[in-house]
Amino acid sequence: MPDRIKVRDSSADPETSSHIPVRQLYGDSDLDGWDYDQQLGYPGDFPYTRGVQPTMYRGRLWTMRQYAGMGDAEESNKRYKYLLAHGTTGLSVAFDLPTQIGLDSDHPLAAAEVGKVGVAIDSIEDMERLFDGIDLTKISTSMTINATAPILLALYVAVARRKDVDVRKLSGTVQNDVLKEYISRGTYIYPVERAMRLVTDLFAWTNENVPEWNTISVSGYHMREAGATAVQEVAFTLGNGIAYVQAAMNAGLDVDMFAPRISFFFNAHNNFLEEVAKFRAARRMWAHIMRKKFGAKSPRSWMLRFHTQTAGSTLTAQQPENNIVRTAIQAMAAVLGGTQSLHTNSFDEALSLPTEQAARIALRTQQIVAFESGAPNTIDPFAGSYFIESLTDEIEKRAAEYLGKIEGLGGMLKAIERGYVQQEIQNAAYEYQKAVETGEATVVGVNRFAQESEKQVPIQRIDESLERNQVERVRALRAKRDARRWKQAMEAVRDAAGSSENLMPRILTAVEAYATVGEISDAMRGVFGEYQEAVVI
Repeated sequence: MPDRIKVRDSSADPETSSHIPVRQLYGDSDLDGWDYDQQLGYPGDFPYTRGVQPTMYRGRLWTMRQYAGMGDAEESNKRYKYLLAHGTTGLSVAFDLPTQIGLDSDHPLAAAEVGKVGVAIDSIEDMERLFDGIDLTKISTSMTINATAPILLALYVAVARRKDVDVRKLSGTVQNDVLKEYISRGTYIYPVERAMRLVTDLFAWTNENVPEWNTISVSGYHMREAGATAVQEVAFTLGNGIAYVQAAMNAGLDVDMFAPRISFFFNAHNNFLEEVAKFRAARRMWAHIMRKKFGAKSPRSWMLRFHTQTAGSTLTAQQPENNIVRTAIQAMAAVLGGTQSLHTNSFDEALSLPTEQAARIALRTQQIVAFESGAPNTIDPFAGSYFIESLTDEIEKRAAEYLGKIEGLGGMLKAIERGYVQQEIQNAAYEYQKAVETGEATVVGVNRFAQESEKQVPIQRIDESLERNQVERVRALRAKRDARRWKQAMEAVRDAAGSSENLMPRILTAVEAYATVGEISDAMRGVFGEYQEAVVI
């Protein structure tokens, strides 16, 4: 090493968000013993460190999505058409909390929550209004829904049927990742084993009936929002993925039939280079897991395809315009990490649901990265970087250690039941918050570079009358539907829940008979029961 380079004592080195020390300089010695074919390879080839497609963005850009949903179906439909008119290439639906936990809009527990953090969907009529005037064959639709995922997918398919669309040509993703609900979000309904049965039922039915649909989006995003580090995000997301694959195989499904439709959902956080390395490590790890652990033979089963959303938890109410810069950095990390799909957060989301102007700026951020930055012009531009490759290896090593601990506890379901995963994330969140409060970690505009008086930015407000209207709609639907047809459909759902029959055909028949999300969820609650979170002492 040349004398002019003075390397600092390692004890003073900064760290990534996962507490990986970052030295001042990296070089050849950091890649000693490296097997380029085993660890790097070529884009589109196992182990996909450099990307799942041989041409990546030279062949096709990532899908530009903007997560949206508010109030009722009409309000959300307007926002979708606005985004499509401004260049969005895929829709991403946000549902309100009652819809997420299987409560109709007129349920007492839904009061004041209807349409607040997403769109309220109670019935097939709502889903029709949501996609009114939108050609379902021309877009892919991502639905962020988990405990009630089978019902919402059934509603989407039912609407497509009404539009005379060939449902085998529908493309999109349903999140359907219930395990992370028990870990980090809490919008679960049923006991874990029962919820997993719904996941695998959806896998099997969709494989036969909607083959272009991604049956699950295994989500690290929400765990990262809850405070997980980058390493934990990789480890716990892949741990959940392993649990889903095992459950599907235990249900008798052929791994190479369902695995190609598994997708993933990651967070893009602020530590730019660590995020790039994180995505590369996750791809490589999943390829080895699928080939070695599960014996998958198809290369499509080995590929980790993922959607990315920029980090909502990094957005600040103070100096909210700074969030535009944060989002741009995070979006660039996702692109340089090889994402297949991207949502960029709006700068005002620490204050409210995004306004149209803020959503447009977020979309323009993606478009500037795509068409002005030059980032998509070459495939995996960081490959061979001493630092990136070293960091990718270290993330993989540390994530593998976590997976080893989880396996020792009996697998991901046991680790969740024991509270291990939750506790690890809580510890990481506590450490970070303490670092912010002591000033060890800087948040620009919050604990450094703050200003006393700030101008107010316009915020999105939900019309309170929308909730009243939605309640009236669902009650009117119950009054006008064919009661006999509805009753027969609901009995069929209950019977299927109590047997080993696949529930999806029964749920589809029920939504076509105007059964509501809450009613179908209650029918399964009556058979499955409800999950009660264990108190970990």
